[in-house]
Amino acid sequence: MSSQFSDHFGKVAGQYADFRPHYPSALFEWLSAQCQDHDLVWDCGAGSGQASVALAEYFHQVHATDASAGQIAQATAHPRVHYAVAAAESSGLASASADLVTIAQALHWFDLPLFYAEARRVLKPGGVIAAWSYGITTVEGEAVNAAIQHFYKAVIGPYWPAERHHVETGYREIEFPFDGIAIPDISMSAEWSLAQLLGYLRSWSASARYQTATGEDAVQALGQMLIPLWGQPENTRLISWPLAILAGRVLKKSEC
Repeated sequence: MSSQFSDHFGKVAGQYADFRPHYPSALFEWLSAQCQDHDLVWDCGAGSGQASVALAEYFHQVHATDASAGQIAQATAHPRVHYAVAAAESSGLASASADLVTIAQALHWFDLPLFYAEARRVLKPGGVIAAWSYGITTVEGEAVNAAIQHFYKAVIGPYWPAERHHVETGYREIEFPFDGIAIPDISMSAEWSLAQLLGYLRSWSASARYQTATGEDAVQALGQMLIPLWGQPENTRLISWPLAILAGRVLKKSEC
């Protein structure tokens, strides 16, 4: 998020805060275990604080930044989380002050060389940096899932920003120049009603861009299509996402 930052989520910040899935607790437990100290985390690209609040259960202070003022305005308050509107390459933190830097579903938006330089600056020697991304949604039920995949690829597919490619490839093509840490197998899922699923789909940047370009609400049209396939709307279905994690450590000078 440099001076060329494009706010893909400002228009859907409310839906983002209300309907984005929660990250699994096992992820934060594992991150905590990788850190020697638990004083400060910089959660960069924090959005409305989904990861920030979870991190506050394991660390004394979370500095949560996002370049989108709309996202920060919707952030969930927590006594140990400090929110600020800031670009990824300018955290506002002191050098060698952070035990952990996290990037949840946002690394693909950053100017990576500038961000990585800032992350190295703020991390303590031996500090940890971790980025993760959840991929394409899978919904329980063959017919429902087929409709969701068609919506994702064929209906709003042309309206995804180019950076979405990195989410679809599980961050495998993103440079991550840190001393690697072995990644555990952590799954991500939720039990959602039809309304919750549609709220999540409405938080997608491509859904908003589709509506701006066409004047039509593609999510509403999908909802009408799903009603006879779903059963009782209040019934829940298993929603799953592949979770890709990158993690590494800033080496101490003696280890370089």
